[in-house]
Amino acid sequence: MSQQSGAVKFFNETKGFGFIKPDDGGKDIFVHVSALGGLQSLANDQRVVFDVEEGRRGPQAVNVQIES
Repeated sequence: MSQQSGAVKFFNETKGFGFIKPDDGGKDIFVHVSALGGLQSLANDQRVVFDVEEGRRGPQAVNVQIES
């Protein structure tokens, strides 16, 4: 897995999921609250780094961290 970077497109704190727009211009990546490693939520347009795994419904972000 190679680490990618991108910006949060939106995150619904109530439902616990959202999407990240990757910097490489690919399709938006699904992110679930369980991938946030202790973070409670993400803000729109927040910069993040993440790994991508193939989930049941396609690619999803894992090991999501705030970009430093």
